[in-house]
Amino acid sequence: MGNEKKVARRSRSRERDRDRDRDRRDRDRDRRRSRSRSKERRKERQDYKKERGGSPGRGRDRDKDRHGGYKDRRGSPISDRNSGPKKVTDDEFLLKKEEPLEEEEDLKPVKKEPLSLEELLAKKQAEEAARSKPKFLTKEERAAEALRKREQEVASIRQRQEEERKKRDEFAREANSKTMEESRRGEDYRRQRERNAEEKEVTKDKEKEGEAIKERYLGIIKKKRRVRRLNDRKFVFDWDASEDTSVDYNPLYKERHQVQFFGRGNVAGIDIKAQKRDQSKFYGELLEKRRTAAEKEQEKVRLKKVKKKEEKQRWDDRHWSEKALDEMTERDWRIFREDYNITIKGGKIPDPIRSWKESSIPAEILEIIDKVGYVDATPIQRQAIPIGLQNRDIIGVAETGSGKTLAFLIPLIMWIQSLPKIERMEDADQGPYAMILAPTRELAQQIEEETNKFGQPLGIRTVVVVGGLSREEQGFRLRMGCEIVIATPGRLIDVLENRYLVLNQCTYIVLDEADRMIDMGFEPDVQKILDYMPVTNLKPDNEDAEDEAKLLANYNSKKKYRQTVMFTATMPPAVERLARTYLRRPAVVYIGSIGKPTERTEQIVYMVTEQDKRRKLMEILSRGVEPPVIIFVNQKKGADVLARGLEKLGYNACTLHGGKGQEQREYALASLKSGSKDMLVATDVAGRGIDIKDVSLVINYDMAKTIEDYTHRIGRTGRAGKNGVAISFLTKDDAGLFYDLKQTILGSPVSTCPPELLNHPDAQHKPGTVLVAKKRREEKIFA
Repeated sequence: MGNEKKVARRSRSRERDRDRDRDRRDRDRDRRRSRSRSKERRKERQDYKKERGGSPGRGRDRDKDRHGGYKDRRGSPISDRNSGPKKVTDDEFLLKKEEPLEEEEDLKPVKKEPLSLEELLAKKQAEEAARSKPKFLTKEERAAEALRKREQEVASIRQRQEEERKKRDEFAREANSKTMEESRRGEDYRRQRERNAEEKEVTKDKEKEGEAIKERYLGIIKKKRRVRRLNDRKFVFDWDASEDTSVDYNPLYKERHQVQFFGRGNVAGIDIKAQKRDQSKFYGELLEKRRTAAEKEQEKVRLKKVKKKEEKQRWDDRHWSEKALDEMTERDWRIFREDYNITIKGGKIPDPIRSWKESSIPAEILEIIDKVGYVDATPIQRQAIPIGLQNRDIIGVAETGSGKTLAFLIPLIMWIQSLPKIERMEDADQGPYAMILAPTRELAQQIEEETNKFGQPLGIRTVVVVGGLSREEQGFRLRMGCEIVIATPGRLIDVLENRYLVLNQCTYIVLDEADRMIDMGFEPDVQKILDYMPVTNLKPDNEDAEDEAKLLANYNSKKKYRQTVMFTATMPPAVERLARTYLRRPAVVYIGSIGKPTERTEQIVYMVTEQDKRRKLMEILSRGVEPPVIIFVNQKKGADVLARGLEKLGYNACTLHGGKGQEQREYALASLKSGSKDMLVATDVAGRGIDIKDVSLVINYDMAKTIEDYTHRIGRTGRAGKNGVAISFLTKDDAGLFYDLKQTILGSPVSTCPPELLNHPDAQHKPGTVLVAKKRREEKIFA
């Protein structure tokens, strides 16, 4: 009923506004008409005065009679010379206007005056009203219009088919001409080769024939006689042992013993393994002949023990993937973390998850995981989820695209499942159970999509509080009650200060992309938001914050400890300061190399000028790229200009930056994800946390300001185990990043640093280090 009354009140207020606007328009129209009438009346009165009295100077001089008296055009005398024409009242003017003038026929036609501004405006408004009225066509006119459009389409199709046919004919003629030319060239080459072979044979035959004639008739060719040297032996008595065909029956010579070396000695030029095998065989046979039966039995028992011990060792040394969960040792868990490149810090950290089925996650959540399609857990999920289920504070440091959202979402949902459902209005007034902070609207909405996948089947309500949308509507949704609030810091501060939201029962807070929030200047806002939360449920800042038994005992109670989770891709000092202030004995999880781009992304760098960027971009796109593609620029205006230029060249592009409205930003992301758009031209708004599947190419049209922003930009590609390519355009204005960029590219196994960057003077030293040292050397000390 309350909603219906509100709707009725709104409709009545709208009707009153429309009536008020209509009355105002009528008053303006009447005022304009009265002005135009008064102006026309004034103009006619002036014309009449001119006709009656004329100008007080020239008219009187013209009508002055010779006796000095003044007369008007009708001949009536005028008493005073200095007195002007007699003023005529409006009534006299209207009466006189009806009387025809005697000299009216002799007067020249009056010049047409231009329309006034009010008349022009009225005329323009009338034309616009006439144009805005719909024009209804008859059935015959609609049929004629449809026929005309159809004829135009048929003509355009025929013209296109004719152009394609001409192109095919031209291509076929060119191909035939090339084929004929190549065949003619091949035939000429073959004939030339045969001709040369015949000429060579003829030449050889002639040479042989001439030599035979010379030898027969002239005897010129003589064979050389072999001359024996003085030191040559006349007879050779040496012979090879292999030529001996006799059989030696002496076993010492028949079964010749090989050379045996003790220690490490081996025969050169022969396989060492084969030599060792032969030696062991020789000595084994020799010992076998000398052993007794008892010694042989004892050796068999010893060999059985050794074999059993080796089998047990092999069983214990199996890979962790071949063992059951209860058979895992500390060494196996260490190998497991090394295999997934997981590094942990903090006391008493639980073992990671090997698979979803072996975890302690409830079956209803496992069904949702299986339905969504998450087959295997990512490294950050394997280690962060068990820590979160212990009610411990977490700092997760992982590269972009590593599945951080699900790593904090599953413990959060299990946390809310253990709390009573918010059904009464008194409970809804106390605020949500959990809060997730994100630096950008797009990331917040992406987290909302992921949360709804798990929350809606379980009856968990989520509200997004971001800028660009109606604050009152968001406040109404918060008033209806929810378990999770996903927000950006700026709008959340606004909502908290205006009392749309309180955090009296919020005991779980997640800071996603914390380094990005600090970079965007949200550190005071984050601290202010954390100050709004209750302080009675803080963990003790001692070893109890690491004790699993004490944490789980409090976990099952109504008043749980506050759990703070912070996920980031890099760990700047500001984030560490925030973590030391608000986190109690956190468990730190590092995945891979901190702050480095994924190793599956090939990084390509081009040294260009500012004027050559557009030409180089067109050259790259003309080679053919697989959509979707993201192009990063530094300015909002540059993004719009570049996108318009790409659309003129036939590319399907859209833009995303901070100057766009919320609906436009959502539409741009949805278009790129659905495939209706192929390219996204964006600023650093899209550089963090945005997950777009199968991005094949990232182009840094304008180089990022810091190496951390560059890391996050190229992290949009090469996600979820796939390969990607990142191309960057460098100018001389980006010299401050050359050193860090060179180290980043050299650290990538799939990238090659170009010589222009490798040998650049600014890439040889970190900015600021060489200059300071030079100044110190050049200092002069005056005693």
